[in-house]
Amino acid sequence: MSKVQIKVMDNGPLRITGEVELIDAEGNVFPTKPTFSLCRCGLSEKLPFCDASHKGKFSSCVRAEKVLDDQK
Repeated sequence: MSKVQIKVMDNGPLRITGEVELIDAEGNVFPTKPTFSLCRCGLSEKLPFCDASHKGKFSSCVRAEKVLDDQK
């Protein structure tokens, strides 16, 4: 199984790259592509997917804490 990457985009969606299965609360599968974006702002008309409705209306720049090599 290959490693999946989830990238938190500045002022935008979560960008998913890799083979994943996205399911709803009832177990129904959403069709996905090898790379897709999930909405973080709640404004998309294609939830859970991003349709770029966030542009100019959503602000969030999340950063992970930097871990020094000797702290791993």
